[in-house]
Amino acid sequence: VQLQASGGGLVQAGGSLRLSCAASGRTFSSGAMGWFRQAPGKEREFVAAITWTAGTNYADSVKGRFTISRDNAKKTVYLQMDSLKPEDTAVYYCAARRLALVGSTPNAYDYWGQGTQVTVSS
Repeated sequence: VQLQASGGGLVQAGGSLRLSCAASGRTFSSGAMGWFRQAPGKEREFVAAITWTAGTNYADSVKGRFTISRDNAKKTVYLQMDSLKPEDTAVYYCAARRLALVGSTPNAYDYWGQGTQVTVSS
């Protein structure tokens, strides 16, 4: 399974970005997918995850501002990020797991994309 993340960039505080993650290769279409982020000097942290049937889970820090969705036909998961804050600045990674249930820790996921930089200026 290969994951390709895109959509990062530089945005002012209060702005929006949409990240995409396209899966290819031998895909586990029934598995959950998630987004994590890692800021400089910090550990990778959970952002959001979604099941095959669109059940979702969010970190408290992004609830009400970020929305995760997936298009199973396109094998793509999205992360709509609104009301961005400077503390959202990080490299964002998409991840996939074989299991259907969402996971909120990095070691729950089997496959990782290369990351896309999101920078929010104040």
